[in-house]
Amino acid sequence: IAAEQGQILVIATAAVGGFTLLVILTLFFLITGRCQWYIKAKMKSEEKRRNNLQNGNLQFPGTKTYIDPDTYEDPSLAVHEFAKEIEPTRIRIERVIGAGEFGEVCSGRLKTPGKREVPVAIKTLKGGHVERQRRDFLREASIMGQFDHPNIIRLEGVVTKSRPLMIVVEYMENGSLDSFLRKHDGHFTVIQLVGMLRGIASGMKYLSDMGYVHRDLAARNILVNSNLMCKVSDFGLSRVLEDDPEAAYTTTGGKIPIRWTAPEAIAYRKFSSASDAWSYGIVMWEVMSYGERPYWEMSNQDVILSIEEGYRLPAPMGCPAALHQLMLHCWQKERSHRPKFTDIVSFLDKLIRNPSSLHTLVEDVLM
Repeated sequence: IAAEQGQILVIATAAVGGFTLLVILTLFFLITGRCQWYIKAKMKSEEKRRNNLQNGNLQFPGTKTYIDPDTYEDPSLAVHEFAKEIEPTRIRIERVIGAGEFGEVCSGRLKTPGKREVPVAIKTLKGGHVERQRRDFLREASIMGQFDHPNIIRLEGVVTKSRPLMIVVEYMENGSLDSFLRKHDGHFTVIQLVGMLRGIASGMKYLSDMGYVHRDLAARNILVNSNLMCKVSDFGLSRVLEDDPEAAYTTTGGKIPIRWTAPEAIAYRKFSSASDAWSYGIVMWEVMSYGERPYWEMSNQDVILSIEEGYRLPAPMGCPAALHQLMLHCWQKERSHRPKFTDIVSFLDKLIRNPSSLHTLVEDVLM
C-alpha cells in the first residue's frame, strides 16, 4: 500500500509540475509574442509616421481624410453618406443664372426647417442624361459633401429621389472670380486683392491636408460672395474636362486646362498638391492682373514649349515684388521645390500684417 501511495504521489507531483511548466511556457510565449507584436506594431506605426512626414502630409488626430466616391460601387451610396437629401418642396427656383456641365444652374431659395429661407444656387441634371452623366453629377455632390471650410463652397444638400436631380449649394452673389475682377478692373486695393488670395490659399491648404487634389484650380472656378470672400468650387471637373473651352488634348490623350497646369501634370498626368500649387501661382497672376488671360493669345502648344524653355509670366502692372516672387516660387520646374499651401498662407498673413512690404513694385525693382 505504501508503495502504491508513493507511486501516486510521484505521478501527482509530476502532473502538477508538468501543468505548472505548461502554464509558465504558455505565459512566456504569450508575453514574448505580445511583445513582438507590440514591437512590430510600433515599428509599423513609426514607419508610417516617417513616410507621412517625408511626403509632407502628416495627418494630425481629428484630421479628416478625403474618400474618393469612385471606391463605392454605386454612386448613390456615396452621395447618401456625404450629402443630405432635401425635400424638393423646400426648394424654390427663381431664375436661370447659367449653364453647368450637366444642365442649368439656377438661383433660388431653400426653406430650412424652423429657420428662414436662405439664398442658394441649384445645379440640375438635364433630362435624357446618360448613366455616366448621372454618376459624375452625384460624384460632385459626394466630393463637396466631405468639405467643411469657410473658403470652400458649402453643399446644402441634394435631391436624388425625384426628378430632376439637384445639387443645392450656398449662393455666391458675385459669381466667378475672373469675370468679377474684369468687371471691377482697378477698383480694389492691393490689400483687398491679397485678402482674396489668402482666402483661396486657406481653402487649398484645407483640401491638401485632407489629401484632395483639385486639378482644375483657376479663377473661373473660384466664387465670390458679397463680402469679397473667395471660395474654391467646381469639384466635378477635376476628372474630365470635355466641356471646358480651356481644356486641350495632351500627348497622353486626355483633356487638361494647359495654361493653369504644371508641366509634369501635362506630360505625365502627375497631379498632386504640388501641381495645385503651380495652378495657384497662375490664379495669383489672374487676380493681380484683374482677370487677364494667362499667356494672352499664345497657343496651348506655344505655352507648353515656352514653359519648357524656362519662360514664366511677368508681373502684372502694379504688382508688388513680393507677390511676383511667390508666383515664381509656385512655378518651379521641380515640384518638390514649390511651396506647400501652409507656407503660402503664412507668407500672405505676414504681408497682410505688414502692408509696407507690398509697397515695392516689380517696376521699381527693375528700374
